[in-house]
Amino acid sequence: MDITSIIADIPLFEGLSPKQCNALGAIAIRKYYSRGQNFFSEGDEGIGFYVVLSGRVKVFKLSLEGKEQIFHILEAHEPFAEAAVFAGENYPASAQALSETLVLFFPRQKFVELISKEPSLALSMLALLSQRLRKLTMLVENLSLKEVPGRLAAYLLYLNERNGSSPTIALDVSKNQMASLLGTIPETLSRILKRMTDEKLIKADARTISILDKKGLVELADGNKRLA
Repeated sequence: MDITSIIADIPLFEGLSPKQCNALGAIAIRKYYSRGQNFFSEGDEGIGFYVVLSGRVKVFKLSLEGKEQIFHILEAHEPFAEAAVFAGENYPASAQALSETLVLFFPRQKFVELISKEPSLALSMLALLSQRLRKLTMLVENLSLKEVPGRLAAYLLYLNERNGSSPTIALDVSKNQMASLLGTIPETLSRILKRMTDEKLIKADARTISILDKKGLVELADGNKRLA
């Protein structure tokens, strides 16, 4: 598939004309990253943004003690680092490939020049940035207000919705990464998964989690239920 057709299929650029997609294709650069390779580190100059074509990317911060907090795990057609491009600032977090990953890279200077000529290019991006902000706000709320079982229940319900409400969820991250995403440690996550299993809310194995009692998970996520 040519690069213009790829761009036309990306939700971030939904509704753009063929001419606008061609203009984006002219500045986009395909880049390949191996598993574990960094795209950038927190504080690096914001030289451009990325869209995942295949593979998975984690966006995270490291505390002074070296503890990792994951903010996003991104898959095909999802952008990242676009906020730094709009703000003209350094990258506020780090990004790393979780698997072999192919991306489109849009250099900041060329992109800014392009949207100054075609302001409509920025409108769909601003809508997606608003969605990302809401998601980040929910993450902060979950981490600050909910106990770990509630955070895990909310995360499982999110995965369930993302997978078309299928009761069986294939885990695309390790238990360690899931723990980081939820602001806890792997040992605590394992204990809570076992308690959820004992109460027949879920059935879990190494790579999948099946939801047995969705209503119970909703009550746990909302704080109306506690684990025994």
